[in-house]
Amino acid sequence: MALIMKCIDSINRYMDSHGDSRTKDWPMMSSPFPTLAACLTYVYLVKVLGPRLMENRKPLNLQNTLVAYNAIQVVFSAWLFYEIGVSGWLTGHYSFRCQPVDYSNNPRTLRMVHACWWYYFSKFTEFMDTIFFVLRKKTSQVTTLHVIHHGCMPMSVWFGVKFTPGGHSTFFGLLNTFVHIVMYTYYMFSAMGPQYQKYLWWKKYLTTLQMVQFILIMVHAFQLLFIDCNYPKAFVWWIGMHAVMFFFLFNEFYKAAYKNRRNKAKAALIANGLALSNGFCKSITAHDDLAMPQPVPQEAATTAAAKTKSATNGAANGHVNGLKNGYKQLANGNAAANGNAHKTNGVLLTNGYGNGHATKLLDDVAQELTQRKIQK
Repeated sequence: MALIMKCIDSINRYMDSHGDSRTKDWPMMSSPFPTLAACLTYVYLVKVLGPRLMENRKPLNLQNTLVAYNAIQVVFSAWLFYEIGVSGWLTGHYSFRCQPVDYSNNPRTLRMVHACWWYYFSKFTEFMDTIFFVLRKKTSQVTTLHVIHHGCMPMSVWFGVKFTPGGHSTFFGLLNTFVHIVMYTYYMFSAMGPQYQKYLWWKKYLTTLQMVQFILIMVHAFQLLFIDCNYPKAFVWWIGMHAVMFFFLFNEFYKAAYKNRRNKAKAALIANGLALSNGFCKSITAHDDLAMPQPVPQEAATTAAAKTKSATNGAANGHVNGLKNGYKQLANGNAAANGNAHKTNGVLLTNGYGNGHATKLLDDVAQELTQRKIQK
């Protein structure tokens, strides 16, 4: 234990000897350990203790609290953006290519130093984002990306305020506060209720804006590796690698949150299309079933066959009897009965065989009678 305390004391002395004398007596600036302890406590609270305490409790309704909190964050971020901007970046006094740290007590410089500390303080207030998720039991939103981002930022900014408050690295704060103005505006309207959802179509562009932010920070920081600038190279790597890490983390989040959602939407459309196709096919099949000849029961088939046979026999008998009667009358030579025979045979033939064949036979009989008359 004594060895640990001796190590901590050595680190503190090193920090004081190399840190900025203007900020060493400011709150949380004398040592990195209070900030580190706060970050670790935050991680334990939102990943372990908070979910355990809320496990058997109902989620809290914090709508009004969330609206007020996000509104305050919008105002706070806007003020920080203004302070960092008027202290250098938006006045023409800072160079986007190379801006060394000014360690003087110039009023404009001190204003930037104060803005840096308040930016550091804002990272603690952002812990509430995750705490509200836990209290509302929105555990799916307490992602690894979310916890790493909020857990690392206070510690990262602490080193900047301790050693380089102002100068090139404050470009990070300028961009980040602008993004937070947009982000907390979205959260505020989202917390107001579902009637505002139609105005929040630009949600997915928030992640894109954050990734663009990290690309700009990377380019702005790493350019100092190729030019001569009186700015600590260690902080160039520190800020640049943070931007790289967060870019890839946010990129993975973007792909998981939006591209997977898009794939699910496509799959749903395909499934709906297949369902419609199957329904259409079933409709066609049902229609075909109605149009196709249906199987005839065996009993009905037997009855139909018997009727067909009876009709056939009747036709044959009618045909034969008709011919016999016709020729019998012809053989007797009864000319007076020719018309009656013609009529009677026509009825018999029509009933027994059919109109077409009856007509033909009657014509033949008439022709034969005519020839007999001529011969007599």
